[in-house]
Amino acid sequence: MNIYSTTVTNLGPGAGDFLEEKMIILFKGDAPAELAEFCILHEENELTGTVQSGDTLHLGEHSFTITAVGSAVDKNLEALGHITIKADGSAEPDLPGTLNIEEAELPTIHAGDKIQIIR
Repeated sequence: MNIYSTTVTNLGPGAGDFLEEKMIILFKGDAPAELAEFCILHEENELTGTVQSGDTLHLGEHSFTITAVGSAVDKNLEALGHITIKADGSAEPDLPGTLNIEEAELPTIHAGDKIQIIR
């Protein structure tokens, strides 16, 4: 079951800096300029269910198990297309808008890549 789906349209010039920290910041293309600089931007924003631990996050061709979901992830995805993804394997999110996935190196993301959450 597809819970969330979008396609990357652009990457802020500082977005790659966060990959080294095992973090991705997603935001719809209407992100404020000071934030867009650090974000992976997208336009479509289709949330069809509730994101849960154990779901699978697909970043392009790479898949990761979701380990924790902040209390504002669903609301933020639906309204702003904005969450922070952390690849630290944590079972408890640091902040309400954080989605934690298994500890892993994150792939380089390109315009045109699909981002999906599947159950």
